[in-house]
This record gives sequence, structure tokens and C-alpha cells, in this order.
Amino acid sequence: MFDPDYDLFLDIVAAGSISGAARSRAISVASLSKRLARLEQRLGVRLAHRTTRRLALTQAGKDLVDTLLPMRAELGAAEERLAGRKTAAGGPLRLTAPTSFGRMHVLPCLPGFLAAHPEVELSIDLSDQFVDLLDGGYDLAIRISARIGAGLTAHRLATSGRVLCAAPGYLARFGTPATLRDLAGHHLLAADGQLPWPLEGPDGAILHAGASHVRTNSSEVVRELAIGGCGIALRSLWDVADELETGALVRVLPQYAGSQAVGIFAVHAPVPAIPARLASLIAYLSAHLAIPAPPATPEG
Repeated sequence: MFDPDYDLFLDIVAAGSISGAARSRAISVASLSKRLARLEQRLGVRLAHRTTRRLALTQAGKDLVDTLLPMRAELGAAEERLAGRKTAAGGPLRLTAPTSFGRMHVLPCLPGFLAAHPEVELSIDLSDQFVDLLDGGYDLAIRISARIGAGLTAHRLATSGRVLCAAPGYLARFGTPATLRDLAGHHLLAADGQLPWPLEGPDGAILHAGASHVRTNSSEVVRELAIGGCGIALRSLWDVADELETGALVRVLPQYAGSQAVGIFAVHAPVPAIPARLASLIAYLSAHLAIPAPPATPEG
């Protein structure tokens, strides 16, 4: 059995506060505070600076979390194997996914998954923020990136093909660029942190620098501005395939495409053996995500 005081400490960290953990455990804040203080006294270190609403781990607390999480995961996996539940997909499963991608592609998969695995207790959050998968708050994250953080296990679900595109009305007003250099005279649209654009073209990989015409932290805002004729954007095909088909958006500089190193990944903390519920969801998403194929490799 995992030490109950350690288990409590990890639950407090996952909840972000003593009051949050108290609500989830249906016990009093005072009782949790006393047990946390007892654990600190037993270890002889301060684990966290806290109020009822906020928790800030000390370095000792962070070190303890990093030590305990793999231990608890390994113990849980061992108990599942011994109890014969390794092949039965059931129990709690916490998923997080990017807002737009989750709404458009992950959510449509979930009814079928839940019908196939009725014993899974699924919770899902949609957020464009990268959560810390090592703190135990989530079991699985969907990430769209060229690189996955160190210490995590990633399963590539698909390649995220991306193209430069703009609305016909924008191109009618400002002209259609013929070369990358021509983009200097155009309005570029990108969310914070998305520029420079990693592109692949006739001469190989290139980073195209620039500044967004509109500042925003939302990729959905960029999408709507591009459709509305405000500029040129580098957009994922999973996001704008319908608009490209209807003509609401058209490709710009088709000899270039976004780097195919960018993938769609299912990511989780490392575990000795993946629980059946987690393995089942990864396999289901891999088989059922409807992601448009990336454009052909540009050639000169």
C-alpha cells in the first residue's frame, strides 16, 4: 500500500490547494492541514508554503513529488496486474487537449470510445495551456508540436500538415505573393509564439520571421481573422480543410508548407506499464482521428 500521507500530499499538489484537495476527499481543510504538517514534521522539512487557496512547493516539496509520482504509478500498475485488471479498461482517466483541436477532432471520437469502454470514468479539459503531466493532474494530453518535453512518453497519432493561406478578398486587395520575400509587404497573422514560421520548400527547411498584424494569444482568433480577410496565416489542415475546399480560404505560396516534423501526439508521464484504460484511449484516437493528410513535399 502506498503511504497514505504521501498519497494525500500528491492529491494536494494535484488540486493546487489544501481546500481543493479537501473538497475532492470530502474532509475538512483543518484535517488535511494537520496531516500535511505531520508529514513535514516526520520528514523534517518544509514541503510547501500554503494558504487554504494557494500552494507553493518548496524545493524539497518538488523533489518529493518527482520521487513519489513514479513510485505511485508503478505501485498502481503492479496492483492492477496482480488483481487481473490489466486487460480491463476501466477506472478514472483524465484527458486534456488543445481547445480547437479537441472540439473539432477529439470530442467526436469520445462517444464511440465510451460506448466501447463503459467502465472508463473520463474527464476532459480543453485548454491551449501546456499542463505539467508530471504533477499527476492528468493522465494524457494531446499536443501538437515538433518537440515533446523531456521525461515524457509520446505516441505520434498523425502529422499536422500546415499551409499558408488567405481569404480571396484579402488577396484581391493586397495582391498574391509570388516569393517568401513578398510576405514582407503583407499582413501576417499568428498567435503569440507561432512566429517565426518553420517551413519546407524547394530549398529545404527555412524559418520565416515576421510580426503578426494582430497580437493575440488565441489560435482560434488567427483562424477567424484569416477567414475574415485580415491577412495571411500558416494554418493546420485539420483546422481549415473545409474552408480550403469551399474557397473561403486559398493556399498562398503552395511551393511551401509547414514543417512535417510537427506532429499530433498523445503524451503521458512515463509508467512501467500503461494502464489498459490509457492504452485503449491512445489506440482508439490513433484509429479514429480524421486528420487531413499533409500536402505533398514541395519541389522546385
